Amino acid sequence: MSEEPELFTIGELAQRTGLAVRTIRFWSDSEVVTPSGRSAGGYRLYDAEAVARLDLVRTLRELGLDLASVRQVLSRQVTVQDVAEEHLRALDGELRTLQTRRAVLRWIARRGTTTEEMRTMHEVAKMSADERQRIIDDFVGTTFEGIDDDAPGAHIAQGMRSMPPALPDDPTTEQVDAWVELAELVADEDFRRRCREMAVTGARGIEQPGGYTPEKVMEHGAEALREGVAPESARGAEFLDRIVDPGLGAEERLALADTVETFTDRRVERYWQLLGVLNGWPAFEPHVPNFEWLIAALRAHA
Repeated sequence: MSEEPELFTIGELAQRTGLAVRTIRFWSDSEVVTPSGRSAGGYRLYDAEAVARLDLVRTLRELGLDLASVRQVLSRQVTVQDVAEEHLRALDGELRTLQTRRAVLRWIARRGTTTEEMRTMHEVAKMSADERQRIIDDFVGTTFEGIDDDAPGAHIAQGMRSMPPALPDDPTTEQVDAWVELAELVADEDFRRRCREMAVTGARGIEQPGGYTPEKVMEHGAEALREGVAPESARGAEFLDRIVDPGLGAEERLALADTVETFTDRRVERYWQLLGVLNGWPAFEPHVPNFEWLIAALRAHA
C-alpha cells in the first residue's frame, strides 16, 4: 500500500519556504503554483513539489521576471535561458536610460541649470544615433558652407565630418556626459560663429611670418608654461625668439598675434576632446594654453 503524499497548507508552506502567506496565496490565485487538493474544510493543500516550485518562482521574480514569463518557464513553453536573454536585453536598455538620466542630472547639479536648459539637455540625451548625427551634420554644414573641400584649412571640416560622434550601444557614463556637453556646445550660437570665423579665415590661407610654425609653439610655448615663464618677462622674450624671428617687426608681431588668436579657442579644442571621448581616441593634453602664451608674448614684445 503506497504512502499518501505529504500535503501542506499555505501556512505550513510559508514556514517551509520563508515566503509570506499573502505572497503564496497571490501566486496560487495567479496559477503560478497550483494546489494539489483541498482539505475537508476547503483549505488549499500543496505537495512537496510546490516547495521547489515556489523556490524557483521566488528566484525568477527577484531577477525581475514578470508572472507571465514565470508561467511560461514553469509550463516549459520557454527555457530559463530564453527568458534570461530577453530580460537581459530589456535590463541593458533600462541601464542605458538610467546612465543618460544620471548624466543629465549630474550636469544640472553642476551647472545650476535653468528649467529650459534642463528640458533641452534631457531631450538631447534621449536622441537616437541618427538624430545625434543630424545635429553634428547641421553644425559642420553651417560652419563650412561655401568653403571648397580643397581650400586651405578645409581639412578641419573633413575631420569633423569623417569622425562624427555616435554613442555606442553600451556607452560609458563619461561618453554620455560628453555627448550632453557636446550637444550644448554645438547649439551655442557664439561657438558656431567662432568656428565659422576660423573656417572662413583658414580658407583664405594663413601666412606664417618670421619662421612661425605651430610645432615651435607646441615645443617652446609648452616649455615656457611648464617653467612658469611670464610672456611679458625678459625670459619670455627669450622663449619668443625661439618661436619667431627676433627681427620680426612690431606690426608683424601684432598681426601674427591676431591671426593666431583667430584659431585659438578653448571651446573648439574642447569639441575635439569630446569627440575623442565619444570615439574612444587617446586623450591629449590641451594645446590652447601654449598658443595663448604666444599671443600674449607677441603683444608684450611688439
